[in-house]
Amino acid sequence: MNYYNEIKNKIIDNEIYSKVKDYLKERHKVVTYFEIGKLLDEAGGKYGDNIIDNYSKRLVAEFGKKYDGRTLRRIRQYYRTFKDEKWAPLATKLSWSHYSELLSLKDENKIMYYINVSLEKRLSKRELREIIRSNEYERLSIETRNKLIANVKTDIKDLIPNPILIRNHNNIGIVTEKALRQLILEEIEPFMKELGSSFSFIGSEYKIKIGDRNYYIDILLFNIEYNCYVVVELKITEFKVEYISQVQKYMNYVDCNIKKHCNNTIGILICKRENKFVMEYCSDERIAVREYKLV
Repeated sequence: MNYYNEIKNKIIDNEIYSKVKDYLKERHKVVTYFEIGKLLDEAGGKYGDNIIDNYSKRLVAEFGKKYDGRTLRRIRQYYRTFKDEKWAPLATKLSWSHYSELLSLKDENKIMYYINVSLEKRLSKRELREIIRSNEYERLSIETRNKLIANVKTDIKDLIPNPILIRNHNNIGIVTEKALRQLILEEIEPFMKELGSSFSFIGSEYKIKIGDRNYYIDILLFNIEYNCYVVVELKITEFKVEYISQVQKYMNYVDCNIKKHCNNTIGILICKRENKFVMEYCSDERIAVREYKLV
């Protein structure tokens, strides 16, 4: 087989297709690159790794710099990563731009996580790059990562990272819970994406009345996928025992007075620092306690 001519013909076909069939060009590209990667892998096995440098010089001369040695190695890596049977169904789900971001990762479990998140949240290349740079996968608990690897069903709290990143582009000094809440409200969509998927905003300083006293829930959300209300309480200090009872009170109120045919309310307590020694003896499975970090 003349591997170079096979690769060249596929590139020509892809160049023509990308100009004519715009609506399918990304899928065609990743399919073509998968086939080219297979040819490169086979050619390397037969003629040695230097064949990529040889081919890249000839392809650059004919098609331009976008087919240089770095690109060909990435295409071959793409094939090697996705040729496995368990990966094959994911090989054409995203654009080549997405795969280019993912191929820099070495951990297969991490790649699988980001592919699934990209599909679920319909992330652009830029958004995918942002969550990779934010170490979203690393901010999940070990228990959650093991569930994902074993394909065990996760619940809403599993996928809330720790710490939670809160945008603070103007480097505002956070000295009150009100200031922290305002930062979140200014970037409410990124904040909800940071918590996971399928969150919708209900209100801030959500007023409830217990007895003859008014209380205010910092942020009230609803999760469509899990069909439940989510009470978010903000604290700018280290975790304290009384914070749990406060969130419990708000959750119980929502369950008794607001939710109708929904699942039980959950809580997210966001504080400056965890205190794992205290949390060990006053935890509540319905409440996720997370630190926040300003970015």
